[in-house]
Amino acid sequence: MKVFDNRESASPPEGIAARTLQEYEALRLRCERRLRELEASRPLNQVNLPSLLRDRGMSRRSFLKWASATTALLFLPASFEKLVARAASVMNRVPVIWVEYQDCAGNSEAVLRADGPTIDELILDVISLEYQETLMAPSGFQAEAQLKDAVETFRGKYILIVEGSIPAEDGFGFNGPRGESFLENLKRLSRDALAVIAVGSCASYGGIPAAYPNPTKAMGVWDIVKGKPIVNIPACPMNPANLLGVILHYVLTGALPELDYLLRPKFAFGYRIHDNCERRAHFDAGEYVERWGDEGARNNFCLYKMGCKGPMTFNNCSIIRYNDGTNWPIGVGRGCIGCSEPGFWDKYAYERPMAGANIPVPGLFDLGIEKSVDILGVGLLTAAGAGIAIHAFLSAKYGKKSGEPPSGAPREEKS
Repeated sequence: MKVFDNRESASPPEGIAARTLQEYEALRLRCERRLRELEASRPLNQVNLPSLLRDRGMSRRSFLKWASATTALLFLPASFEKLVARAASVMNRVPVIWVEYQDCAGNSEAVLRADGPTIDELILDVISLEYQETLMAPSGFQAEAQLKDAVETFRGKYILIVEGSIPAEDGFGFNGPRGESFLENLKRLSRDALAVIAVGSCASYGGIPAAYPNPTKAMGVWDIVKGKPIVNIPACPMNPANLLGVILHYVLTGALPELDYLLRPKFAFGYRIHDNCERRAHFDAGEYVERWGDEGARNNFCLYKMGCKGPMTFNNCSIIRYNDGTNWPIGVGRGCIGCSEPGFWDKYAYERPMAGANIPVPGLFDLGIEKSVDILGVGLLTAAGAGIAIHAFLSAKYGKKSGEPPSGAPREEKS
């Protein structure tokens, strides 16, 4: 079972400020009220989490370890662990509609990966998933009727999860037997949603379909949906733990987590890959892989000269990892391609050294990395630190791209 604890493995991400004891107590009381309301409400499906865990051979001890790790993921104190466990048990009170547009279904596959099941996956099974084309048995008019019923039954109460980019060019991307365009489908479904979660880089920013020359005029959710709370969970694919964290935060508090200026949850995207990389010491020592298979590669030296974009990328995949927490791209000898950053396919996704690429460090828009690493050295570290400071400034200034949520909608909450 995957167990990770951010309190030991990393410093708190930028932008998440510590609360006073009084503030934590007020939050705890708020969570208690929220959970009592959900526990008193009718489950939307009959999946019982404790029974499901027992059936899959998961002990209560394993579940409590998971609750402890997830509390750490959300940067809540240990006193919230029992509340997190209770929140996981009532996630079948929250209706979810999951739609898929222009994509490879990689995010669905990430949720359904076959190496488990982990507790994360079992809890995602508990969510009242009212519509998901990859999982559901109905198709055609039956599927369309199920979607219509879900929207009407849970109008203003469901979370809309969007996977894949949205083509704005006429003639691309249609949904259902009536041939509704992806664009109109998103507008219609988001109109009645409580909040919209874009999973993966395609839904967040347009992703690979939006790469040059972008023939379909692919866009991300935030380019289209206005006046609704939006959360971006980018990466290619996103990590299911981050999706679970966002939904669990909403179940626990009734609000969405605090977001950065790209509408990403700060608990997951407040980290820079470079700062939590196991090869960072080699970077500081000036030890690099110069070519694939060389002595540096055999000794796990830094991959910066081989095109690693860790200094430009914000994500927690170096901490929580993938595939049951066993590994991540840099861990298997492949540099980061910056897949959680906007426009990554055009800017970052290549295997050539950064030297001469004229790619700016985030925030230092006038500083291209045109020098060799040997010359840049300490200057790059200083620039990267400045990038963090500017990232924090932009988070504060542009925290809500789509404006204030409408009355009654969940608001972002510090965690």
